[in-house]
Amino acid sequence: MAKSIEHQDPSLYNEDLAPIPKAQRKWGAFEIFNVWANDVQSLFGYTLAASLFISYGLNGWSVFLAILIAGFFVMWLVNLMGRPSVEHGIPFPVMARVSMGVRGANFPAMVRGVVAIFWYGAQTYFASTAVAMLLYALLGTDASGGEFLGMTGIAWLALLIVWSFQVALFWQGIDWISRFLNFAGPFVYIVMIVLAAMIWIEAGSDLLPQLGTIFQGMGSYEGSSITAFFAVVGTMIAYFAAVVINYGDFSRFVATEGQMKKGNFYGLPLNIAFFSLIALIVTAGTAVVFGETVTNPTEMVERVDSLPLTIIAALMFFAATVGINLVANFIPPAYDLANLAPSKINFRVGGAITSVCGLIIGALWVSTISQIGIFGFVNTLGAILAPVYGIMITDYYLVKSQSIDLAALFSADPDGQYFYDNGWNRRAMMAFALAGIFSVCTVWVPALEGLSGFSWVIGAALGALIYYVIIKR
Repeated sequence: MAKSIEHQDPSLYNEDLAPIPKAQRKWGAFEIFNVWANDVQSLFGYTLAASLFISYGLNGWSVFLAILIAGFFVMWLVNLMGRPSVEHGIPFPVMARVSMGVRGANFPAMVRGVVAIFWYGAQTYFASTAVAMLLYALLGTDASGGEFLGMTGIAWLALLIVWSFQVALFWQGIDWISRFLNFAGPFVYIVMIVLAAMIWIEAGSDLLPQLGTIFQGMGSYEGSSITAFFAVVGTMIAYFAAVVINYGDFSRFVATEGQMKKGNFYGLPLNIAFFSLIALIVTAGTAVVFGETVTNPTEMVERVDSLPLTIIAALMFFAATVGINLVANFIPPAYDLANLAPSKINFRVGGAITSVCGLIIGALWVSTISQIGIFGFVNTLGAILAPVYGIMITDYYLVKSQSIDLAALFSADPDGQYFYDNGWNRRAMMAFALAGIFSVCTVWVPALEGLSGFSWVIGAALGALIYYVIIKR
């Protein structure tokens, strides 16, 4: 039972949005670590980690340093965002009411929800490719045959299996989700270490020289080594940007700030560095075994052509992709949708809406969505969330001095602290609009592409600065 809030407004309150008392929180550092472990250990996460060593022309030590700097910076960002949710037990959309207003918070929540739902559908499809790979291997069939909307019968079956599994897991509640994440994180690590060992054995004595070649720096990058270094840092920061803003959705389940910080430390800089090391070893091994560097894990498994490896790899890819999907794309919109209409939509109903929309997106991914220019739209929505982070952090730490009136967060009283102007903080919305211009330009203006992942950081900083200036006028 959530902490009781007296005189709550039905349009702002339900049990899923209400503060969680510290006595009822079950998460510790291990659970927070696994949130990040599942975020990093996706198919895209592996490919990204491997490509950092071969695409920028930097030596390995420079890449590792850049990765560590990015990890510590993201850790700092989420520690700031996570503290108020640890202190008060509230999710991101409720925390947003402090700075945006009890009605104004619906806007960033809706934007975050739409972006997450889109990527939930996409990741559901990507996870289904791992299951399809397993089914093809077990059944002894190939990917040929009749197709509907660009997918074979096996591919459709795999999509429905992944979708059903995620829905069933989500329907059991946050405790079951936590158990899955706690299983998936270590499991993927074990399989990755085994894969690295197998590649090392196959490559033999040629691995270390190849590892040294990659470590010395390969590939080319337009610009200086300093520019390349910061491009790596920016790329890693951008990878985590989506989860940073709604990190309170997870930290609210942690009893103490110390546990949260410990989980963030192990889960971000240390976890990223270790995972990148494994990716480096495996990539060097593929250069020896296949005669070229292979950064796509699926392609790697297909080339080995081993049924036991295919089974293990498929299970790993499935666990890793479902893990990041739950963390980044399922839990956030469930809370965000609940915030739009708490009296009608709870956490489960929000998850059900997310799952249905995600199934449609996943089903149409091959034939339609991947073929049209929808990514610009989705990336635009993601970019405009950057100023919201800066506004929320500035308001909480510098304007409100870390003081929150919990009861007022669930009140529609015109005299309430967070009602502002008809429920909207106009000064926050003004800062958001001004800073958002830059954020949107980073998606559509080619001249700003060179900013890479720092566009999010700059957008957040602009939101913070403009809001502070407006408030202090």
